[in-house]
Amino acid sequence: MGMLIDRVAIVERGWRNRHSALRLAVKSAEDCLRGAGRTADEVDLLVNAGIYRDRNLAEPALAALIQQDIGANPEEPHQNAHGTFSFDVANGACGVLTALQIVDGFLNSRAIDCALVVASDADPGRRQSEDFPFTPAGASLLCSRATHGRGLGRTYWKNLPEHSDAFRATVGLQNGRRNMLRFQETSSLDAHYAKAAALAAGQCLDESGLTIDDVDAIAAAPARPRFRAVLAKQLGVETEAITVGDDAGMHTVALVSAFDRAAKVIGETGVMLVAAAGAGVTAGAALYRF
Repeated sequence: MGMLIDRVAIVERGWRNRHSALRLAVKSAEDCLRGAGRTADEVDLLVNAGIYRDRNLAEPALAALIQQDIGANPEEPHQNAHGTFSFDVANGACGVLTALQIVDGFLNSRAIDCALVVASDADPGRRQSEDFPFTPAGASLLCSRATHGRGLGRTYWKNLPEHSDAFRATVGLQNGRRNMLRFQETSSLDAHYAKAAALAAGQCLDESGLTIDDVDAIAAAPARPRFRAVLAKQLGVETEAITVGDDAGMHTVALVSAFDRAAKVIGETGVMLVAAAGAGVTAGAALYRF
């Protein structure tokens, strides 16, 4: 068995949402459920993979606020009654892949039947960030249990801790009054990301008994042009063979956008290689069978 992605919804910034990761997440979740013909109460598990949120709040978990706003069994569950379990995962641009791996485990154990993975990032606003580099966006994926070898396969991870300084995001007090979000990245960031992603993808293909020529599409994140070009060279394919998000500034939403675009190319059958790299340096890869 595997985990099947039934529906994808992506929401881009608007005037009201550009400083609210919560609003972007809620809008994408509602669009996703509506498009799939499902209600929020049917969601057994909600996992939020977003990182940058309203006013740099760390608590409570944004997943709980999303659950409340979409109406996914927000009341305290009664004994022997259906409820929705929600929590956050924080793994940067790899967050969605991490969330899907977790959801896959829940589905295969038959603990749940329906899950929603949500991701969103936005400039926290109120002068609480310094040169915020990411495009405000939200995305959701509705997931269910798959049979007959379809869906998401095992996820393989690679780490390059010696390059952990390639990208840093920190929150600290400014003038003792306001939390300020700051970013630092090195010129070699894309090369390190691509190396880690290529290593994870190589192991994924080797363990599956496949080569890069056996896959019908490649979806990768982040959507940075140099990362895409270097990864293509590492994998031995043309740059155009790798699909990335439609906005180079996307962060946690980038993998969802890449998956959605690549899926439209594959159609009803085929194999997609999904790869993501982020701070750490950490990268993951998995095969998705349609």
